[in-house]
Amino acid sequence: MRHTLKAIAVCTIFSFITNAIIADDALYGSNDNETRSERLKRAKQSFPQNAFLDIIMQTVAPNYTPKSPSDFFDILRDSYDLPNGLKSPLPEYDYVIVGAGSAGCVLASRLTEDPDVTVLVLEVGKPEMFFTDVPAMSAYFQSTEYSWPYYMEPQPGVCLGMINKRCYWPRGRAVGGTSVINYMIYTRGRPAEWDRIAAAGNYGWSYREVLEYYKKSERANLKEFQSSPYRGSTGEMNVEFINFKTPLIRAFLEAGRILGSPTVDYNAPEHLGFGYVQTTTRNGKRLSAAKAFLHPYKKRRNLHILPMATATKVLIDTTTNTAYGVQYVRNRLKNEVRARREIILSAGPMASPQLLMLSGIGPREQLSRHGIPLIKDLPVGRTLYDHITFPGIIFSLNTTGVSFMESRSGTVSKFLEWMQFGDNEVASPGGVEGIGYIKTPLSTEVEDIPDIELISIGGSLVSDGGPKSSKATRRGMRLSDDIFNAAFGSIDNTDTWSAFPMLLHPKSVGSLELKNNNPFSHPLLYGNYLTHPIDAATFVAAVRHVQALAATPPFQKFGAKIHPAQYPECRKFNFDSDEYWECAVRTLSATLHHQIATCRMGPVGDPLAVVDPELRVHGINRLRVVDSSIIPQTVSAHTHAPAVMIGEKAADMIRSSWRYK
Repeated sequence: MRHTLKAIAVCTIFSFITNAIIADDALYGSNDNETRSERLKRAKQSFPQNAFLDIIMQTVAPNYTPKSPSDFFDILRDSYDLPNGLKSPLPEYDYVIVGAGSAGCVLASRLTEDPDVTVLVLEVGKPEMFFTDVPAMSAYFQSTEYSWPYYMEPQPGVCLGMINKRCYWPRGRAVGGTSVINYMIYTRGRPAEWDRIAAAGNYGWSYREVLEYYKKSERANLKEFQSSPYRGSTGEMNVEFINFKTPLIRAFLEAGRILGSPTVDYNAPEHLGFGYVQTTTRNGKRLSAAKAFLHPYKKRRNLHILPMATATKVLIDTTTNTAYGVQYVRNRLKNEVRARREIILSAGPMASPQLLMLSGIGPREQLSRHGIPLIKDLPVGRTLYDHITFPGIIFSLNTTGVSFMESRSGTVSKFLEWMQFGDNEVASPGGVEGIGYIKTPLSTEVEDIPDIELISIGGSLVSDGGPKSSKATRRGMRLSDDIFNAAFGSIDNTDTWSAFPMLLHPKSVGSLELKNNNPFSHPLLYGNYLTHPIDAATFVAAVRHVQALAATPPFQKFGAKIHPAQYPECRKFNFDSDEYWECAVRTLSATLHHQIATCRMGPVGDPLAVVDPELRVHGINRLRVVDSSIIPQTVSAHTHAPAVMIGEKAADMIRSSWRYK
């Protein structure tokens, strides 16, 4: 019966889902003083009322209070009921994991392989639902209750084209974490990057050692590459190519070869090059960390998963500096749970450091300022790296029908075809078709380490345009309508190609601080984007490389021509000058959601380290951090795959440390 209802619901509401999320867009411009009813009123004004709006808004819109307490979308969600008929969790477990994200899901799965070990996972978000499986809808869910709506603090000279001139930093708020809302791109980082991390005193983290954990999780379905010694074949996480391709990806790969970048498995260690995008999907459907590592094992009697539970404090015995429990809120009630062995924070690069500081672990002066008793003075949040991109290098084409366009592919028939076969445009992860790694002329690296990743899009920011379109990608970035229309309005909803350059190793370093001592407040996030001059110059060099790619015959066959975007801040510069491009980058500076190093890993004596190489918090017993916040240096990777690897490695370290106790 449940499956029948699911099929009926999916077919009925798909034609409404896009417009409902457009209504949600009215919510993201709200301020903290605006009431829920005021936000809802604005949302409804932006979209004509229909019978399904309340149902859809209940599940999709943040902070929406439905008229009915029932959740219609519950039939579309995964379920994680406590086993053994339990109505509430036990008072004590061997391990308590805070966060069911990319690392937390793996960790819970591996630890509960031992039937004598009990694990509780506390997750603030809900289980994922059917529509989160749709790769083409990734951008939508970055503006919903499945996302933490974090914003970078205002910074002069960057994010100028964003609403309120603030960059939006969404993070996953779901069982599955950010792997429920990301673009599913699978990348690992270069060997020399991991070897440098190990050489800094982080024993066990060399490329050779982390490679075994990458392989352990992976089930490669990559045609000619899947038999490679660098790929895994028996893991839970499927990695595959997207079957549907536009002619533009072939042009990208051929242009790369013309300019000296071979077509390769870009996750293999031998060569830098270009390749078809590798994604964590299965048969064209998103495979989140929860789908891969929790769902198949959720019936284990020793694995308890508690969604919609907000951890507010780690409980620490101050006489011994030993963590023994977690305080959390669920259904507006305060609860506590104890751990016989360890507390493990896997809440991600924003929430893990925030929870440490709320618990008395962090910079002395900051905790004192907020009235939090100090337990351990550590540099929590002092370091933050982020990968940023510039999505404004757009080429118009004189050939129609060769790129992704929502006006052509966003139909019910396409969706139903995807449900059956998983191999059309709907399976595309936000239009991403290829990845390329390059070293610009500004790179001083002697090792085989790129400074730019190029993300080839089978379209561009204008591909989601048109009178009835969602405009989900540009809205997901929080681009100002005025800036967007001035820059790209003349080519909206036309055939285009673009490549997003991602700055892999920024010299600019950000930070994270507590806003106050309220666990329900967001932390203060300082990106410090482009504060080092080499970062802006590297972006300009990347623009020149993309232009060189577009000038090759494979792209000229489609009449590729750079679009001269007009940005208000950049009118004083000649178009296509270096000064113009730096101004453009500062206007459309956007995150790719790869924040790291806020709970930085390092050996004893490292003044920036929060955890040791076994991920134990320095100076605190039985407390670890296991997520991407521990990565101490930038790596050439989207952070989902490294986070899964970290979860795998941490599970082995934890089991080893308790084997003989």
